[in-house]
Amino acid sequence: MSLFPQLLLCLHLLAAAYWVGGMATMHFAVRPAAVATLQPPLRLPLLAAALTRFFGGVTAAIVVIWASGLSMVMLAGGRMHWSVHAMLTLALVMTAVYLRIRLAPWPKLHAAIAASDWPLAARQLDRIRHMVAMNLVMGVAVFAVAIVGRAF
Repeated sequence: MSLFPQLLLCLHLLAAAYWVGGMATMHFAVRPAAVATLQPPLRLPLLAAALTRFFGGVTAAIVVIWASGLSMVMLAGGRMHWSVHAMLTLALVMTAVYLRIRLAPWPKLHAAIAASDWPLAARQLDRIRHMVAMNLVMGVAVFAVAIVGRAF
């Protein structure tokens, strides 16, 4: 097998692992630890700063995922197993949810933090948390389809 498709797959999987693994880390480790140890005036700016760094990487990961995924489809001549269609559909929805986060609660979170409006900042962060949880479930589903889908 040619090296190029394998490199595309490697990039694709690394980017997907960054996105899904980062969501799991933020959702199940960083946020609960911050809630347990910090008051809102400290917790909310910390979580916003962590998300700023993470979302920068997610933006790059999304570009890599789409570029590598579509390239692999083209290299296959457009012939796709149902599992690829499922992954593409989930990726489209996940990307839309991510864009929704970045365009709606994300700017409001930063504005609320700048104004020291902790209740508003907490509501925006909670909205982000719920959307990240939705994307995390879909991301895990993409991995499951990628690994198990070929068997069907």
